[in-house]
Amino acid sequence: MPVTAARVVKAVQRISSAPAFARIAPHVVPALDRAVHRLTRGKVLLSAQLLPGVVLTVRGAKSGLPRRTPLACMPEADGGESWLLIGSNFGRTGHPAWTANLLAHPDAEVSWKGEDIPVRAQLLAGEERAAAWKALLAFWPPYATYQARVEREIRIFRIVRR
Repeated sequence: MPVTAARVVKAVQRISSAPAFARIAPHVVPALDRAVHRLTRGKVLLSAQLLPGVVLTVRGAKSGLPRRTPLACMPEADGGESWLLIGSNFGRTGHPAWTANLLAHPDAEVSWKGEDIPVRAQLLAGEERAAAWKALLAFWPPYATYQARVEREIRIFRIVRR
């Protein structure tokens, strides 16, 4: 059977749903993404070869220092006006730190396709969250596996260009 893009995506989805991936990936994927992003002057995110990605820069909730985090995202419009960010933390029990940072400091910046864009974040709730969750599951089905592994409700943010 020939290797197709769809088969590669399905294989990566299976791998990313595995509990072992949740233990290893948080230590490896962001470090690789940061290094490649820096080396390419913001033009390439390694993980974005499979899923769209941004590098979020937001002030730390406690420290107030800028924190840069590479994240998968779901663009909501072709023009780069808004994106959904999901705090899945690879299906691990705690919320990722970047979500607390956005709750404390919703004005942030993303690097998207080599462009630094000032954004404002909104935590989604209720019907708006439910609609976003449905869209995210269609976009990347492993999010359902991540949610099934944890008791917390995974946070979803909409970030929009300021």
